[in-house]
Amino acid sequence: MPSKRQIFVGGVPIGGGAPVAVQTMCKTETANLQATMEQIRTVADAGADLVRVAVPRDKDVEALRTIVKDSPIPVIADIHFNHTLALKAIDAGAHCIRLNPGNIGGPEKVAEVAEKATKAGVPMRIGVNSGSLPKHLHALERENSVEALVTAGVEFVALMERLDFTDFKVSIKST
Repeated sequence: MPSKRQIFVGGVPIGGGAPVAVQTMCKTETANLQATMEQIRTVADAGADLVRVAVPRDKDVEALRTIVKDSPIPVIADIHFNHTLALKAIDAGAHCIRLNPGNIGGPEKVAEVAEKATKAGVPMRIGVNSGSLPKHLHALERENSVEALVTAGVEFVALMERLDFTDFKVSIKST
């Protein structure tokens, strides 16, 4: 069933009947500008529509400013564990923020990022994965890993709706 809502990551439409967008992720250390930009240009030339870069440190945020400015395709900042990096990535111009609410520090920190993203017009990718499900779902994960992943996804969607943040997409994966 196609999504009824559509968001834009940079100028790329996602959902709502838009064509499938190809996204990949750099394997470089984001702070290594030369290597990261080379990889971004390579994937863009190969047809990628979007690229995700890891932002685990402040030096990656600094590099992100230049990457966003020079990238031929929209850039998604991949954030784990530290919501302040998401706030800084929004300031750096990221076209989208990827968060895993299960490891970002709780609903209040997600709310802080959502508020800033709303003001900046930046969408989010809510990434649910089996490696970082909320603690209350660990027992369910042992019984039924698929149900645990779906439950986490539904809970995170409900959180975003409570925050009145609708400019998001959902990704669910398991190793």
